[in-house]
Amino acid sequence: MMNNLFSIFDPSTNLFNFPFNWISTFIGLLFIPFSFWFFPNRHYLLWNFISNKLHNEFKTLLGPNSINGSTFIFISLFFFILFNNFLGLFPYIFTSTSHLNMSLSLSLTLWLSFMIYGWLNNTQHMFIHMIPQGTPTILMPFMVMIETISNIIRPGTLAVRLTANMIAGHLLLTLLSNTGINMPNYLLIILIIIQILLLILESAVAIIQSYVISILSTLYSSEVN
Repeated sequence: MMNNLFSIFDPSTNLFNFPFNWISTFIGLLFIPFSFWFFPNRHYLLWNFISNKLHNEFKTLLGPNSINGSTFIFISLFFFILFNNFLGLFPYIFTSTSHLNMSLSLSLTLWLSFMIYGWLNNTQHMFIHMIPQGTPTILMPFMVMIETISNIIRPGTLAVRLTANMIAGHLLLTLLSNTGINMPNYLLIILIIIQILLLILESAVAIIQSYVISILSTLYSSEVN
């Protein structure tokens, strides 16, 4: 039963041993009209409004010492995760963010780049950051160990947070849809209403998770500056 249930997340379209399901990660670029980039319209204005809000917030988190243009990395990350989260809500479309292959690749790449940049350019700051101010001398070795472990598990927590949230909603929707096959009509109507409400909730989760991942990545970046 559990194998059949989780099989909805398995890539199933393969041709010449190439998993075409992963193409859905980038297929959204094909639906952006050419005029979007050159002529202002309501979609462009909405995109620009959200980007400016995120830029101002990320710029505040990164601090005055951040590199110019660094916020665009996290804005792109936000829209990339948001698009893939929403795409997975459509029927028969592969949900790439429900796989650790996708989420762990993103989080691990960002985390490694932050660590390499921090230890090469701000080595003293990285050592100081491992011991909070006011820590007793006897506790310093334990604090270094705790901070090191918490730092190492960061990419895993980012990846699992995104994957678990996307899987949970899809599993719940799948379970409810499977139970409605033999239901009477009046209960089926109630079940459909519940599924619509869950779909709205999943849309909110898709936005929140993309925002959380980008905010946490911004905070991790600000710690190495």
